[in-house]
Amino acid sequence: MIDHAPRASAGPELPAPDDLVLRLTGEITTKGRRTRLRFQRRLVDHLRDAVESAGEDCLVRPEWSRIYLRAGSAAFPSVARVFGVSSFSVVEAECPADLGEIVSVGRSTYGARVQGRRFAVRARRAGKHAFNSADVMRELGAALGSGATVDLSNPDISVHVEIRDDRALFYSERLEGARGLPLGAEARAVCLLSGGFDSAVAAWMMLRRGVALDYVFCNLGGDAYQRLVLEVAQSIASRWSYGTRPTLISLDFEPVVTELQRVFRPSYQQIGLKRVMYRTAAALAARLGADAIVTGEAVGQVSSQTLANLRAIDDSSPIPVLRPLVGMDKEEIIARSREIGTYELSARVREYCSISTGRPATAASPEAVLQEEEALDRGVLEDAIDSAGLFDLRGLDLARLAGDSVFSQDVPDGSVVLDTRPAEQYRTWHWPGAKNLDYGTLLSSFNRMDREKTYLLYCEVGLKSARVAELMQSAGYEAYSFLGGVRALRRRAMAPDRQPAEAKPSGRKPDRR
Repeated sequence: MIDHAPRASAGPELPAPDDLVLRLTGEITTKGRRTRLRFQRRLVDHLRDAVESAGEDCLVRPEWSRIYLRAGSAAFPSVARVFGVSSFSVVEAECPADLGEIVSVGRSTYGARVQGRRFAVRARRAGKHAFNSADVMRELGAALGSGATVDLSNPDISVHVEIRDDRALFYSERLEGARGLPLGAEARAVCLLSGGFDSAVAAWMMLRRGVALDYVFCNLGGDAYQRLVLEVAQSIASRWSYGTRPTLISLDFEPVVTELQRVFRPSYQQIGLKRVMYRTAAALAARLGADAIVTGEAVGQVSSQTLANLRAIDDSSPIPVLRPLVGMDKEEIIARSREIGTYELSARVREYCSISTGRPATAASPEAVLQEEEALDRGVLEDAIDSAGLFDLRGLDLARLAGDSVFSQDVPDGSVVLDTRPAEQYRTWHWPGAKNLDYGTLLSSFNRMDREKTYLLYCEVGLKSARVAELMQSAGYEAYSFLGGVRALRRRAMAPDRQPAEAKPSGRKPDRR
């Protein structure tokens, strides 16, 4: 049974070789005793969840400044993603806390490894012993020194000996942890998630500060867009949210946008959309018991994110709006997305937040925006909230959810291929024999097309065409969007074995009754 209470003395559950010794972040160790114990208990629970999520059993032994964890090596990458861990090391050997034993075990473990190299011995000690840390470093250093060079400033290998009461542990590497605060150490918030680089990185940065998150997705692009956003959200939930069960709330925002475009002048539509999104997130936060809204906004990145416009947007929310990316540039955000594992997923997501056809306002006043939205039918927003879908991200089976996919990775034999990009892009390159019907034209005219034919659609990244394919399927057509958009289709065209697929792509066969 795992004991969550820190202990000063060693017991029968000391680490064995290949176990881990974990160090807490300074933000935990500098807290008062009660807060520190509360954070550490939470961290222990999260470590157990991380290990079990990797399919391994674990044993956790917390002490005042260390946590010892016994688990299979398959769980080590998950442990590295638990917030609150500053660094950790794989224990390579152990022995009783006797100076002669320490020298003997250290020499047998590291003697061959330090030969011909520069090395250092580092020792830490807690408890009462007949020797001190300097004795360990001197004696073990002398035992290892034959054929090697002591270099305390720039060693090739550092031999660490950690002595605690009646045992000594050996390790040679310090691996970086996720740092930050244990998840849930702070209150809850909701994150407005679009699936793009910004909102995913913003979510991760707040998780790292101990804020547990649920996600609000205002869907402007249909089921295909929703599936891609769910992939991003599930990646964050499964890799970085140990100890919590985050949910994603998905709202059909197309009726809301239609209402916004009816009421707002084009120059104010982007600001109006953000205000409605904030209002939606605040209403859902009240239901979830969350205290703030998290967004991926950075000052000046787009027109709606000027300081003046952010001021005009902020008063639509009765709770604080947190912007962890506020001072970052796009390159920094993308670099961080690579580090946390969301880059490849976010790169596939085309955001639909640009709804204005006119030149957007860059310095709107709160008074002017309030005047614009006086005629807004609030019932449309209430309907969107009441009909929202809820997804348990850590329990979500995305393959099952996709089910009857609109995507294809082949060009079905005899299909009509439709290029939905603008004409100038079509002229640059298109699939041989493809017809050009831009997105807007196809959206308004597909119901006049032959229902007995099979259609393959493609666009820049595959999302707009997927939206039309969904609508066509709902209307009884057999229609698909090429997975990955025009880039993937060009690779397919250049493949040496390119031939039209003999079989239809997997997916739903529409009912033509």
